[in-house]
Order: sequence, then structure tokens, then C-alpha cells
Amino acid sequence: MTENPTVAATFDGAPLLGVPGRSVGAALVAAGITSWRTTRRGARPRGLFCGIGVCQDCLLTVDGVPNQRACLVPLAAGMVLESGDGHA
Repeated sequence: MTENPTVAATFDGAPLLGVPGRSVGAALVAAGITSWRTTRRGARPRGLFCGIGVCQDCLLTVDGVPNQRACLVPLAAGMVLESGDGHA
């Protein structure tokens, strides 16, 4: 059995390991993180929903760029991921 290689990134300053090339959203969910922003009305938790970039529930900031879809961005070594509403 071959183990998948891992890369290190950070999420809100905490270490996050994941498989390179898989989505940021997949790495977050694999780490047990299922919510990384809240709705403006009601502050309801949001994370992966559709998983194909349509719903935009999974927005977060990647390397200082807000409003990135976690389900579409491939995880890479050294990425800095930040939760929130995606607005800088």
C-alpha cells in the first residue's frame, strides 16, 4: 500500500496537512474542520456544500486573496488559509 504524500499549509495560523493537488476544502474536512465562515444574516456556519464551485458556501482567503472557493483551489505547500467571510 502506498501512502499519499502530504504538504503543510496553515489554517488560521494552525498547521494543516493534506494531499497535494486535492482541494483545500478536502484537506479542511479531512482535518475535522467543517465550517470556516458564517453567513452575514444569522451567523450560520458554512463550509463545503456543493463541492463543485457553484454554491460559494466554502469561500475563504488563500494566500491573502479573498473569496476563493475551497472546493476548487488545490492544496499546495506553504499555503496560508484564513477563515471568515472572504472579504479582506
